[in-house]
Amino acid sequence: MSERLADWTKGEEAITYQTCGACGHVQYFHRAFCAGCGAADPRAQRASGKGRVYARSLVCRAATPETRAHVPYNILLVDCAEGFRMMAHGENGLAIGDEVDASFRPFAGKLVPFFMRRK
Repeated sequence: MSERLADWTKGEEAITYQTCGACGHVQYFHRAFCAGCGAADPRAQRASGKGRVYARSLVCRAATPETRAHVPYNILLVDCAEGFRMMAHGENGLAIGDEVDASFRPFAGKLVPFFMRRK
């Protein structure tokens, strides 16, 4: 099984993804196999944090008591430079097509990726 790099899901300020050595498929959710061809042991890599907003949604109603302090907050789908799409938080006012860079912020007691407009 391939080494799993620490990332934001483990409290580190990093986003990781996997690539398949057999077919080149890129995937964001870590698996023991390639979702494209089924080959075992895709390689974990650290992402650059650069991307483009694919979609956005402004959340105006808290889903839980822990998220109430953050309302309103922006949820994005970001097409990352490495070829995968991920859901993350982002600054308000972002539009579809905006180029963004990842940072990390606390949200409801956890460290999460937070995308901001590229300067």
